[in-house]
Amino acid sequence: MDNVDGKQARRTGQSSGLGELFEYVRSKLMHVAEGLIIACSMMVLSGYYGPQIWTQPITDLINWPGVFGSASLLDIWFPLIFGTFLFIHLPACVANVVKARRAQGLPVAPIFKEWLPIIIFTGSCAAWLYSPHSTLMQENRLVLFCLTMSFVFGRMTTKIILAHLTRQPFPLWTVMLAPLMGGAVLGNLPLLGLPAVTASVELWYLRAYFVFALVVYFRWALLVINSICDYLGINCLTITPKAGPHQSGESEKHQDASTRKEARVANGELSRKVD
Repeated sequence: MDNVDGKQARRTGQSSGLGELFEYVRSKLMHVAEGLIIACSMMVLSGYYGPQIWTQPITDLINWPGVFGSASLLDIWFPLIFGTFLFIHLPACVANVVKARRAQGLPVAPIFKEWLPIIIFTGSCAAWLYSPHSTLMQENRLVLFCLTMSFVFGRMTTKIILAHLTRQPFPLWTVMLAPLMGGAVLGNLPLLGLPAVTASVELWYLRAYFVFALVVYFRWALLVINSICDYLGINCLTITPKAGPHQSGESEKHQDASTRKEARVANGELSRKVD
């Protein structure tokens, strides 16, 4: 359903910039809920069948040795998720984009340049986590790593959404990717002929990255929220007292200020402010 709501809104003439922004926020909340449902389901299965269910051969549950061999659920989990994305979801997305670009008479090739942020993000995560010289997996630092990456990915995707809504150039870079690339280098120093860092140094680097990502993300989020609220003349995160009769003059001044703000936004000032 998440893949058809936008198309349905456009077909029925119900799409808008505000609706697109709201749909993104709603999708983020739904993704969190989906993750919680999956996590709860896994805990229920582990509690009922025992934690060994993830490592015991699948053939103990389904007698298809010719298909599964000695593989366990843990063995096929990542290939199943990655394979579904690579061979089903991604081709469908590319086909829809190509179809839309051709329908608008636009070139297709430049659109693939917009894959650069997600390629850097995915490649750096894999290079850091799966490096034989990194201690993040050995020391079980995945929770801190995932929390950090949630802010990095959130900043990256919200910049893309905002650029689309404000008709700005596609953001090919965010400063939050720089420490991630640094972590990938840090975890692979022996490949560059340098000594590997200790587990303590790598942990403190990740902690510093988490604090940096947290501060940058929420500062940017507040800036975007306040800019949108100023433009629309609405309140968010604040409660404004209701104006009395004696404040009518102030209300007129506020309306004039709002009109001037709208004019500035129309000239692209909002887009530059929240970039």
